[in-house]
Amino acid sequence: MKTYYSKTGPLAERVFYTDNDVEEMCTGELAKLGLMPKAPEPINIERFVEKRFGFYDFQNLDDGVLGFTKFSSRGVEEIVISRSLGEENTKISNRRVRTTLAHEAGHALFHGHLFALAGMDHRSLFADPAHDERPRILCREVKDGEGTHKPQNNWWEIQANMAIGALLLPRRVFEEAVRPFLDQAGSFFGSAHLDETRREEAARALADVFDVNPAVVRIRLAQLFPSSMRSQGSF
Repeated sequence: MKTYYSKTGPLAERVFYTDNDVEEMCTGELAKLGLMPKAPEPINIERFVEKRFGFYDFQNLDDGVLGFTKFSSRGVEEIVISRSLGEENTKISNRRVRTTLAHEAGHALFHGHLFALAGMDHRSLFADPAHDERPRILCREVKDGEGTHKPQNNWWEIQANMAIGALLLPRRVFEEAVRPFLDQAGSFFGSAHLDETRREEAARALADVFDVNPAVVRIRLAQLFPSSMRSQGSF
């Protein structure tokens, strides 16, 4: 982790985490609580949040707000998920609750210390009216003109999104689950690559293994098993 200071933005201190930082932190936290599985299976993210941060709650939130994390000088005060999201009670929405919990856990793990520092600007990162003076990070659903979900570009949201893959699809068990879809014959220097003809099949199969929506698996696959074209372009 690296720390930067800035005179602009809602926080005077900005942190930077590498992919390895995120993987090690999330894996370590799961292991400490006895929630790291030995084989591919759904992570009990609900239990993780309860054991690590005390509790979480469902509340009525404004349209487009999926959840928020509230902080104080003592750290995480509250993690809240949209009640409307929880009440949909479909496979897709239940999986979105899991993803939102992992996202909020990312904020709690990566950003809590920023609000505990003396002299910090304790405004909401989105400058929304709060019910009290304690700072919170409100996480909104962002869509383009066609209603398609788009990633947020704020650094704190990017980092919280990184936690989704690391917490719900831990690298070791995820790579084990991907193994049947690897193309050993097309590997270079002994490293295996995902069979591109089976990428979507893998995304849908592993979504059921880890109880997440296929979009979450697609992002994780793109990170850990980039296509041949992207891999060649990265060197």
